[in-house]
Amino acid sequence: MAKPNLILTLAKVIIAAAWADGMVSHEEVNCLKDLLFRIPDLNARDWASLEIYIDSPIGPDERERLLEGLQMALRSRSDKQLALSALDDLIHVEGEITQEEVEVSEEIKAAIQSAGVGILGGMSKLMSGPILRRSQAIAGAPNREVFLDDFMKNSVFYGVRRHLNESDIQLDLPEEDLWKLSLAGGLMARVAHVDREVNEGEFDNMLDSLQRNWGLPKEAAAIVAEVAISAVAANMDYYRMAREFFSCTTEQERFRFLDMLFAVADGDGMVSYEETEQIRSIARHLKLTHKQFIDAKLKIPRNRRSS
Repeated sequence: MAKPNLILTLAKVIIAAAWADGMVSHEEVNCLKDLLFRIPDLNARDWASLEIYIDSPIGPDERERLLEGLQMALRSRSDKQLALSALDDLIHVEGEITQEEVEVSEEIKAAIQSAGVGILGGMSKLMSGPILRRSQAIAGAPNREVFLDDFMKNSVFYGVRRHLNESDIQLDLPEEDLWKLSLAGGLMARVAHVDREVNEGEFDNMLDSLQRNWGLPKEAAAIVAEVAISAVAANMDYYRMAREFFSCTTEQERFRFLDMLFAVADGDGMVSYEETEQIRSIARHLKLTHKQFIDAKLKIPRNRRSS
């Protein structure tokens, strides 16, 4: 049976191949899960180490780094056959194959086939000058797993920081404050997304709260809101985010935050029962009292709430 480390390393390369056409489809994710069935005790951190690659596109430099890791993990001919078979399954899972997918799959296939295996192959991996120089050359390639803890604890912060790094926006804001604001954005997005869609009014109220209550510039507030909405749609771990928000805020901040949550819910002119219950749940996780929740709720006029 293939070792878990090989399966996880191979899975990351499979995700890189899935990104060849610019998106990762449900069929490709299911194909990935078929491969992961070979790891009976896959834990949350293992899955997060894959999900972080599903989150956003993988460029050529990062793909090359992942490929080198796979070459080092291959130990036998059966390992190579497993890798080639998994790649073939992915490439054909959607039926149609794009030119980009063909090119990336050929690159990956060549890397797998050229990997040395067995005793001599293992020695060559350690002693080969060209391989060592290649490893040094890609040492500076992107490695998003450095930020895996951020991704697991606060996926909005992870996404916001990535977007800020890719843009020209400069924030004069301590990282701990951006962490807190990202958590706030994630929880607001949770309320806005209760009915499975976020309307313009809810989005605008998220922006207003981030700007007026937290002092974020408009462009930065838009990034936080957009990333938060994307994260909540991708099954964001809201329980963990609520715990993190509790740990970095005062009781007064959390109480005022209830007003912001109700303002988001009121973005379409009516706070629904489902939105109210979602805010009640968040208030409970933030260790606020029932009275504090009711006080915030009653600030919304009776004719704009369903309960």
